[in-house]
Amino acid sequence: MAKLVVLQQRQPSFSPFASSLSDFNGVRLHNKLIQYRRKAWQAKGTLHVKASSAKKILIMGGTRFIGIFLSRLLVKEGHQVTLFTRGKAPITQQLPGESNQDFADFSSKILHLKGDRKDFEFVKTSLAAEGFDVVYDINGREAVEVEPILDALPKLEQYIYCSSAGVYLKSDLLPHFETDAVDPKSRHKGKLETESLLEARDVNWTSIRPVYIYGPLNYNPVEEWFFHRLKAGRPIPIPNSGVQITQLGHVKDLARAFIQVLGNQKAIKQVFNISGDKYVTFDGLARACAKAAGFPEPEIIHYNPKEFDFGKKKSFPFRDQHFFASIEKAKSELGWKPEFSLVDGLADSYKFDFGRGTFRKEADFTTDDMILGKSLVLQS
Repeated sequence: MAKLVVLQQRQPSFSPFASSLSDFNGVRLHNKLIQYRRKAWQAKGTLHVKASSAKKILIMGGTRFIGIFLSRLLVKEGHQVTLFTRGKAPITQQLPGESNQDFADFSSKILHLKGDRKDFEFVKTSLAAEGFDVVYDINGREAVEVEPILDALPKLEQYIYCSSAGVYLKSDLLPHFETDAVDPKSRHKGKLETESLLEARDVNWTSIRPVYIYGPLNYNPVEEWFFHRLKAGRPIPIPNSGVQITQLGHVKDLARAFIQVLGNQKAIKQVFNISGDKYVTFDGLARACAKAAGFPEPEIIHYNPKEFDFGKKKSFPFRDQHFFASIEKAKSELGWKPEFSLVDGLADSYKFDFGRGTFRKEADFTTDDMILGKSLVLQS
């Protein structure tokens, strides 16, 4: 039976993520002043929290990517944070650039509730027994997974949901705004249904719709796909013209946005797109990755995907279309803005992840070789 436990403070063991790490928080999360409109917070150097502002917070997930950065910010702000996971991954791991002291402090304060969110009866009983003020749902995909959480916490103050900009209906009119039509047949339709459920249940909810997310520990092969090819000195194969426009947002900026909506009256029953300030072409992204990581400008090869049968393999990590969203609502309503430019953010990702020899997926150049093989035949 799962139980709530405080992880004991311990010395960090060796891992590929361990390092001296004042840089991890310092680069973008400490040295830059984070502005908050909520009166409970003060942003002069060190963050201070009034005791009455501290919340009992549950994060559904929290041991991968977004949740790792979000949980640290919440703990630093004085909240009691519990991660609900299946316990298959370590609850804490020292992050690249994180100091031993910061890691030990986080490890001593984070709580863990072990269970499967698809075990609805367990979710109801365990959450009802604990009681939480706020839920951050980082890994929810279907509305049916959210209902037992709402049933268990009738006095919930806020439900903050990680949705996706992928819910928008494909359009010739861009960028996407929060009021744009959505696609009920999208592969993210479960997230749309969850937003509808939250509205129907009349809870205080906020939904965040990121576009493409990047940064250290990214489990999706976004920037990593480019870094593998740059490191190997290979050409970068990009579908069609390469002028397709897309948008990326850094995970640390996303984590700050999740913080900004907490207890914010302007976030009640609202949707916010979150991503970077600038849009970028596919070709431009390849060049930005090279610049950020210190590689020479890459050779770019364009190809027509319709001329190839890649089977189940994915030849490129982005939608082959224009795809970007306006973040003006978050900037004007929340006082949030991205701190990372695209090149700076890619440099941060490379420095604290791929550049240290860590990545999620091994390089696979199978589809590249198919593309390059045909390209050489056409050129001969």
